[in-house]
Amino acid sequence: MALELAPFGVRVNVVAPGRVATNRVRSQYSTEEWESANRRIPLGHPGEPEDVAEAVAFLASKASRHMTGQTIHVNGGRIMP
Repeated sequence: MALELAPFGVRVNVVAPGRVATNRVRSQYSTEEWESANRRIPLGHPGEPEDVAEAVAFLASKASRHMTGQTIHVNGGRIMP
């Protein structure tokens, strides 16, 4: 899609969040499960909504004007392609 739309000046990028610490997500886990899952994240903690929002804001800004066809993984290092 990025290749098809690039000639029209349209950039196509993706933000792929990992575990984000929201009330809704947190409520799906017992305390033990939550802590165990967080230990598997290399940075040791889940992301915050602001972490994802800042990645989206970057892609919407001029700072990313020469970027297309990319996936930004906001997951504390859990997935490193």
